[in-house]
Amino acid sequence: MGFLAPWFLAGLAAIGLPLWVHLLRRHKSEPLPFSSLMFFEKRTQSSIKHRRLQHLLLLAARLAMIILLALAFASPYIMKKVTAGGGEAALRIIAIDDSFSMRAGNRMERAKAEARALLNNWRPAQQGQVIALSRQVRLLTQPTNSAEELRAAIDSLTPGDGRSSYGEFARALRATAESLKKPIEVHLISDMQKSSRPPSFADLRLDANTTLTIHDVGSATPNWTVESVNAPRRFSDPKRVRIFATAAAFAAPAATKQITVACNGKTVATKSVNIPANGRASAEFLGVEAPHGLNRCEARIDGADALPQDDAHLFSLERSDPRRILFVHEGRSQRDLLYYRSAIESSSESNFAIEPVAADAASNAGLDKFAFVVLSDVAQLSASLEENLRKYVRNGGSLLIALGPSAAARSTVPVLGLKINSSAYASRAGERFQLLGAGDDTHAALRNTNRWENVKFYQTIRVDAPEARIVARLADQSPVLLEQRSGEGRVLVFTSTFDNIANDFPLHPSFIPFVEQTARYLSGYEDTTAGYTVASTFELRREGAQAEAVEVLGPDGARALTLQEAARAKTLTLDNPGYYEVRRGSGRNELVAVNIDRRESDLEPLPKESVELWQGRRPDADVQSAAAGRPFEEQKPENLWWWFVLALAVVALAESVLASRYLGMRT
Repeated sequence: MGFLAPWFLAGLAAIGLPLWVHLLRRHKSEPLPFSSLMFFEKRTQSSIKHRRLQHLLLLAARLAMIILLALAFASPYIMKKVTAGGGEAALRIIAIDDSFSMRAGNRMERAKAEARALLNNWRPAQQGQVIALSRQVRLLTQPTNSAEELRAAIDSLTPGDGRSSYGEFARALRATAESLKKPIEVHLISDMQKSSRPPSFADLRLDANTTLTIHDVGSATPNWTVESVNAPRRFSDPKRVRIFATAAAFAAPAATKQITVACNGKTVATKSVNIPANGRASAEFLGVEAPHGLNRCEARIDGADALPQDDAHLFSLERSDPRRILFVHEGRSQRDLLYYRSAIESSSESNFAIEPVAADAASNAGLDKFAFVVLSDVAQLSASLEENLRKYVRNGGSLLIALGPSAAARSTVPVLGLKINSSAYASRAGERFQLLGAGDDTHAALRNTNRWENVKFYQTIRVDAPEARIVARLADQSPVLLEQRSGEGRVLVFTSTFDNIANDFPLHPSFIPFVEQTARYLSGYEDTTAGYTVASTFELRREGAQAEAVEVLGPDGARALTLQEAARAKTLTLDNPGYYEVRRGSGRNELVAVNIDRRESDLEPLPKESVELWQGRRPDADVQSAAAGRPFEEQKPENLWWWFVLALAVVALAESVLASRYLGMRT
């Protein structure tokens, strides 16, 4: 016998209290009437008789009460052998992992064999259910007592392309136990990938009525894969294309591998990389020969391992002519044009061409052929051009407006009509300038710009824009970059200039990524993600954009959307690896490459201790019996505190009766 809270045994020291009461209770003599004591000799009366214990039954009852109370709080227990896995359960669930990693070797065949063995000697009264485990828990059958139906569901399983999640599996088991409120016997057949475990082990908790038995069909298998590819989505000059491919080794020794880049099935380049044991190595490819339009490319490694399906990483390249930017400026100075053009041409993935024009010579026609329009410190615009720019923005076009001394002469911001309050000046003498105070890092204009560190602003234009989204503020809380929506278009307002006079922004490294990111954002070609994996979501329409028909062709060439979804759906779930071709009503097409989640390529299993802890049994239990689905014996603690509390109640009742008998008032 053991104790769960042995420190409560210190309460046994209180057994001295009844002894003290019974030994030292004061002797009381009953006075008797007597005539005179003058003829009696004085003597000392012995107190030995009074120091003897009296009422031994009452003393024993009181001692027993204290002992039982201390033992009850100490929670005594005994180890009892119980049979696990062999009892009758309300439902037996057979869960089979069909994630991508089950393609390795013969894991799925072994999993099916384990599942079929659980159906041997199936009792007609036994209820069973087969579920599949990947990124979601899928019910392959309803609870049934038909072994043939369960066996047919097991035979129909094939490895999928998703990523397994034990946290989602445990959540589904908790929901099932909550609805049934009866014992559930669960058999999980999986390769027990370490990467499938949730960040918190508490997410794997199970209901008290759920018994989990794990059948492990995996092992640490060497595997090599192309983990990621960094390449531009769009380009115009093939010589400026740079592709970085990263290869990874999982539970694999050091090796030299070949990485090959191919476009449209044609090999472009090949390089050798030395991959360290359980490490990574990258290869850089300069230049790519690809025709105009959408190109299907991949980076492949000669893996020669148990999981060849992850040896290639898909990506898409779009070659097109440079997108045109209309740059409208005052014409008296070319400094703003010089700095802006240099930043565009210096960007790593430049696919834009600038067409400068003076404000007084700007044409009213042909705005739709430009990706977006820049108004750089423009004082005056013709009424017809300004109206055409408003229509251009309302119909989905974009503007970048820079405000300087010339624009400050106006009372309103061009096109938007926002009120210009004043100009805030500072002097270069005495280091009088403003720095960036706060910025919205979630906006594309501030991405990879290091928050405009050490950029000094000497003059800004203060604009009253209560409904605009403030992207960046100076230290004095005045907006320096804001976004205003107009119809379906986007308008960014920069309350300073690009000419290195009102600020020194063009001289800082953050100016080039700022120009590049705003150009992508305003042209509608900003890259929202570096790559897509199976089960990720692709945005079909921006919030508030005009409803246009979107046709999507899946990797198999079939339509991925119904007619209703093509007209209204805002997002698309990418269920399969391969290329998705997106065709929009505006004529802008995209090729989306979808890959397997590379966490599935890591075949390292969960530690044995974690598996045993999840099952809630001791490591020395009969693992072979559990794996075969047969009952096995293990020792579990059985708490005895309730019996001690019951005995305490009986002894307390007896003590009350004895105390009334011995210590009651004599009549």
